[in-house]
Amino acid sequence: MLMLMLMLKSYQRMGCFPALEDVPEMVVDFVRRQVELPEGTLPAYRADRTAKHHRGLVRKRVGVTYDQARARRIVEQSIRKEAAAKNRPADLINIALEKVVEAGLELAGFSTFDKMASKIRTEVNASICAGIHDRMWGDGGDDDHVRPRPYEGQRRRAPGGAAVGDENVAAAHRAAPTQALGWSAPSRPGPRGRPGRAGRR
Repeated sequence: MLMLMLMLKSYQRMGCFPALEDVPEMVVDFVRRQVELPEGTLPAYRADRTAKHHRGLVRKRVGVTYDQARARRIVEQSIRKEAAAKNRPADLINIALEKVVEAGLELAGFSTFDKMASKIRTEVNASICAGIHDRMWGDGGDDDHVRPRPYEGQRRRAPGGAAVGDENVAAAHRAAPTQALGWSAPSRPGPRGRPGRAGRR
């Protein structure tokens, strides 16, 4: 009787079945007094099948289903969806908990939620970073996401004033970055330490 009541009250409070060693002594004492059991009654099962039977009775009482595979799928889907906008693990775990409870399923242990949130959040963040990188530095047509295209018929000029086609603009700018930004090319010392031609005005 004591173990059945402990499992019931623990599940109603926590949403899962804790290990016996995790149930505080004060809770055991309180439940023992409420069901008027002798002081020396210990919280222990003599057989595993009794514990399994008690868990089944509690699930039936509170109206939940034990389906860990389905619960994990719900957790993964909800965390993966929310991780695109939220980054704090606590927020992701709370949302996943709500979804599992709404589905009428028994909750897994907190460590399971914590590990899944950490793993999925890392994957989503890596995917976001890769997408940003591809849009900024992708080959070919991806360059259009960053640089606006010129008007139809407009000729673009490379550093130095030479008109070039669109396909050569990026290469020309990379070849002379200081001129592209409007800076003078760095001067090179001439004979006897005098400034070279690039540095004269």
